[in-house]
Amino acid sequence: MDFNMKKLASDAGIFFTRAVQFTEEKFGQAEKTELDANFENLLARADSTKNWTEKILRQTEVLLQPNPSARVEEFLYEKLDRKVPSRVTNGELLAQYMAEAASELGPTTPYGKTLVKVAEAEKRLGAAERDFIHTASINFLTPLRNFLEGDWKTISKERRLLQNRRLDLDACKARLKKAKAAEAKATCGHLGPWSLGLHCLWQEPWAGSQLIQTVPDFQETRPRNYILSASASALWNDEVDKAEQELRVAQTEFDRQAEVTRLLLEGISSTHVNHLRCLHEFVESQTTYYAQCYRHMLDLQKQLGRFPGTFVGTTEPTSPPLSSTSPTTTAATMPVGPSVAGLGPPGEAALCLEEVAPPASGTRKARVLYDYEAADSSELALLADELITVYSLPGMDPDWLIGERGNKKGKVPVTYLELLS
Repeated sequence: MDFNMKKLASDAGIFFTRAVQFTEEKFGQAEKTELDANFENLLARADSTKNWTEKILRQTEVLLQPNPSARVEEFLYEKLDRKVPSRVTNGELLAQYMAEAASELGPTTPYGKTLVKVAEAEKRLGAAERDFIHTASINFLTPLRNFLEGDWKTISKERRLLQNRRLDLDACKARLKKAKAAEAKATCGHLGPWSLGLHCLWQEPWAGSQLIQTVPDFQETRPRNYILSASASALWNDEVDKAEQELRVAQTEFDRQAEVTRLLLEGISSTHVNHLRCLHEFVESQTTYYAQCYRHMLDLQKQLGRFPGTFVGTTEPTSPPLSSTSPTTTAATMPVGPSVAGLGPPGEAALCLEEVAPPASGTRKARVLYDYEAADSSELALLADELITVYSLPGMDPDWLIGERGNKKGKVPVTYLELLS
């Protein structure tokens, strides 16, 4: 290992000097080179982009994986550059429990059949959720992480270099100022009493009265001091030249670094364009996910609507409380017509449509909420947003009504309707 003690001491000295200079600038005890307003705006926009990107990234991770322990595990796997193991989603786990419960409680019972159907739907929902998480991670989270771990680190590095170049430039300015002040003092020291008086008179005309009173005595000369003063003046003159050369070099390096940093900061606009595209992809994947969930639940609702025995424990008609406002209980308050022989829940007996007549007390209008495909000839197919006439009959399952549209008539599920007053 090549350990250079001199370089280490030099770097430590530079770091300490910059720290002192930075502190003096904060307290207003040292001059500071200010950046232009446009550059400051670019810096502020870059900082704002970085802060909001971090917040959006963290909250999106919470949305996709609410479990903090799982997020920590995924973070560790990512840092160790290892593949994250596949994890069962909550929907898939629920589907597994429901399937096991149906197997143990009896898959042929109404409750068991419903558990099986719901388990299948939950499994499909879990698979859709897994696809959504995978797509969102690739199309949205990965670009955000790449910006924070790549582009932003480069910008931060160049900004630190620019800060050091500015501190070096301000230090060179202060060094040149001190050198010029010392040179002026040394020049005044080696001119001699009479020349010094003329020099002071030239700089300060009000000192003429003092000049007359201090007429030099040329008998009292000090050649040795004069030579020393002249040598000091020449030394400070060289020091001024050296300081000016260092200032020119520092100014060049500062300008070059400022231009590099400016180009990187202007690239934030391209970052915004890229993040905008990723945001559109995230919204599309989320829309696809919720559309799949809607279709799966709609299919499940249709399947459960064809198993009335799952919800009704007795064949006798029920009378729900009149204060209830749910679609199912609303059906119980519908006008009731005469009882019809052979009428029963779907799948138990065929409905004699010719014998069904509207009740004498009247009918009600209903708006169809979703499309519905008739399972057999006793049911009426429905289209979303259409209006139909509905009424109930004694002995009917409370989850079903008789629907009429023109000269067509059949049973319709209550859950697909919005009863109108």
